[in-house]
Amino acid sequence: MNSTFMLAALEEAERAYELGEVPIGAVVVHNGSVIGRGHNRREHDGDPTAHAEMIAIREAAAFLKNWRLTGTELYVTLEPCPMCAGAIVNARIKTLVFGSFDAKAGAVCSLMNIVQDPRLNHRVEVYDGICHNACSHLLSRFFEELRSDRG
Repeated sequence: MNSTFMLAALEEAERAYELGEVPIGAVVVHNGSVIGRGHNRREHDGDPTAHAEMIAIREAAAFLKNWRLTGTELYVTLEPCPMCAGAIVNARIKTLVFGSFDAKAGAVCSLMNIVQDPRLNHRVEVYDGICHNACSHLLSRFFEELRSDRG
């Protein structure tokens, strides 16, 4: 676990923020190098699956030329939703590191725990709260600005 990689995920979240997207960013790390990056692009792409984690996972799989991302770590600024948690398990990601908890859609510990469910064929190591303040602040700022723009 390395906070430098969470800072890289935060940089991706800033890119989403600049696009007017919910500022969530993710990076996939393999052998100490970032091999996949992503930030939310749902509105920009008109794609409900264009979450930061999904984009980073796709890029990492393309880099490794393999759907199995065994031995990789995923750093993401917000606790993954059920779709992304399922993709993390299916990709066989070893470690998940996230910053902020998501009380409304979190599928790692807030609402449910898909990534460590013993009924599934793969379980993920989880570290939470890494760079929590920075991750939470960016999300709060985004939603405050959105509310003030709507009047």
